[in-house]
Parts: sequence; structure tokens; C-alpha cells
Amino acid sequence: MKYMWTSKNISGNVDASCTARKGENLKAVRLENLTKYYGKARGVIELNLDVEEGAFFGFIGPNGAGKSTTIRTMLGLIAPSGGSAKVLGMDIVKDRNKILENVGYLPSETTFYPGMRVRDILQFSANLRKQDCRQERMRLCERLRLDVDRKAGELSLGNRKKAGIVCALQHKPKVLILDEPTSGLDPLMQREFFSILQEYHKEGITIFLSSHVLSEIQRNCMRAAIIREGRIIAHDSVEALSKTSAKRVTVHGEADWEKLSGVRDLQENGGSVSFLYAGDMGRLVQVLSQGNIRDLAVAEPDLEEIFMHYYGAEE
Repeated sequence: MKYMWTSKNISGNVDASCTARKGENLKAVRLENLTKYYGKARGVIELNLDVEEGAFFGFIGPNGAGKSTTIRTMLGLIAPSGGSAKVLGMDIVKDRNKILENVGYLPSETTFYPGMRVRDILQFSANLRKQDCRQERMRLCERLRLDVDRKAGELSLGNRKKAGIVCALQHKPKVLILDEPTSGLDPLMQREFFSILQEYHKEGITIFLSSHVLSEIQRNCMRAAIIREGRIIAHDSVEALSKTSAKRVTVHGEADWEKLSGVRDLQENGGSVSFLYAGDMGRLVQVLSQGNIRDLAVAEPDLEEIFMHYYGAEE
């Protein structure tokens, strides 16, 4: 999907070099061997990733996998140790300020000056971008039920997250980068939040969603990458990532499971056993026929189970 570079969509000023590239098929995000170390400690290692403009992209991994480090590095908020990255065709080192003008960023943890009222925080954020965001800000606050008269120090975790969401979205950026955005939001607010994101996506805004909640990725994203211990181990469409030779097998009865190879995530519940199976199906049938089986179900696993399969396979 090509992005239309119009004054309505531009947040901040874009230099002539960006305008000259308007006819090119630019990537919203491009990482090339991006690496970050904290001294000797691993951050992320040689990440290669392309995100198309207009995509709703998922970045999946548990806490500590390197999601936040990737995001902070590709925004130029922390310096890379190696490799390179571009956002909207702009280099994260040379063009950091221009990138930040055109990006909406929600960190995993939002912190504000405790004595400031929410309305002043939101206006301060808009002033930094030299934008009149009043109309969109009002709409977002109403939909998220955010009380703008309260002081930041009085806000719950969920309301701090709402304020961070409005700061990130109110200027209608070209790219939204959201790091664990739903933590602290109740289920109704999560639903409303993703409804807003879908509306933004239909307007052509690129959304980069980092999450360890796999159902969020499966319901909303077109493509996704899985990161493990600082390395990307899979990158494809969500549909393709969900396809694997592994099956979810649920058995009611008893059999000698130790005779099977390729069994992962085995769970026992009373008289039933459920597991991911990536071995030979003929061998599975043979082992089951030697046991005492009352019922059997074989199904495609969901994305969460696929995620565990990827992590297990790497180990």
C-alpha cells in the first residue's frame, strides 16, 4: 500500500530529501543487522526486518526478548552498537528528530510530571510537535473515558496508559509504534483501543505493535515477527506463521507417551492429555492403538501454541 504524502498526513516538517522520495516505494521500517549491546550484556543481535507502509505489524516476544530495545534503538532513543535502521526512509542516527516528528510512540511504561494535569500534558505533547491537535484529542479522550482535569500523580496505571495513548495518537502520525500498549487497560478499553487503531490503519497509518499477548496479534495484525533472546527467529504473515506441521492433540485415555518423539507442551488434566505434536503421525497412531483410548481430537494450534512451538524448536 503506497502512502500519500499530503499535508493532512504530515506531522511536523519534512525536508526536501523526503519530498524527493515521495514517488518511491519506501518501507515504513527497515532494520539491517541492527545490534545493541549494553556493555557485554545482550540487547538485540543482527536484526533484519522490513515493515511495509500501511501495514498493521506485530512484534512478538516475551518480556526480556528484546522488543523494547529494538523499538528504542530504531527510534534513535538509544544508540545502536552496530548495523543500521531507517524509519520512513530516514536514518535513525542522522535523522532522529525528523523521525520523531512523524512517529507516534507509546512506551511500555508511561511516566509524567505528577503535578501536571492531564489536559496540560496532552497540550504540551502537541506543542512539542507544533500541531493543533484539539479536535482529535477531544475525540480520543471521550472514547477512552480519560478525565483530563486530574493530575498525573493521581492517575491509576490504566489512566496513565490512556494519557500515553492520546499523546501518541493525537497528531495522526505516519507511523505508530506501540510497546505493550494494553497493559493496565481493562477489557472494554482494550476493545475500544483496538477499534481506534483499526480506524487509523484504514486511513493509511502504519502500526507497529509490540506485544506478548498473542491473541492481540492474531486478531489485528497482517504480518508479524517473533523475537527470542535478541534475535528474530521468524518473520511472515500471521496466517503463514500459524501454519506448521505441529498439531494440537487431545487424548482421553492412557498410552505410553514416552514412546513418542516430537511432543511439546504436554498437559495432563484428569483422564485427558493434550500436547503439541510435530512427529510422525503414523507413529502417533501406532502408540495410541497400543493404549486404552476413549476419545481423540487432532486440531490446528492457535498462534500462542505456534509461538511456543517456535521457542521450543529453537531450544
